[in-house]
Amino acid sequence: MSKKKKIIVLSSMIALLAVTAVLNFVFTGNLINPKATETLGSASYFAQYRSERQTKRNEELLQLDAVIASAEATETDVKEALSLKTELTKMTEREMLLESLIKAYGFEDVVVVMGIDSDNVNVIAKSANLTLDDTIKIYTIIQEENVASPENVKIIPIS
Repeated sequence: MSKKKKIIVLSSMIALLAVTAVLNFVFTGNLINPKATETLGSASYFAQYRSERQTKRNEELLQLDAVIASAEATETDVKEALSLKTELTKMTEREMLLESLIKAYGFEDVVVVMGIDSDNVNVIAKSANLTLDDTIKIYTIIQEENVASPENVKIIPIS
C-alpha cells in the first residue's frame, strides 16, 4: 500500500472516531432527563470511564498499527510498537480480570486503572461505606493475581 493510501486510511479512521464521539455525545448527553442524571450518579461515572478508557486504548492501538504497517518505520520502531501493543493488551486484560474478580466479591461496580510505566494500581469502587474487610479483599485479590504489592494499590470509594 502506498504512503498516500495509508495517510487516507488513517485520516478516515480518525475522522470516523471523531464522528463517533460527537454522535455519542449527542445521543447520550442531550437526551438524558436532568432528573434522571441525579439517580445515575456514580453508575454513569463507571460506564463513562470504561468507554473513555476503551476509546483511548483503541486510538493508541491504531497508532501502533500505523507504525507497524509503515514502510518508513525501522525494525527497532516496529519491535517497540509490537512490544507496546502487547503490553497494552495484557494491561487491558488484567484490568478487566481484576474488575470481574472484585465485583465477584460483592462490590456493585468497580474500575481498575493501571499505568504502563508504573507499578501502581488504582481501584475505584462503588461503595457507600468501604470497610477494612472490603479493602483487605481488594488488596488480597490484587496480590494473588501478582499485579502489584499492597503499597502500590490505592483504593478510592465512590458512593
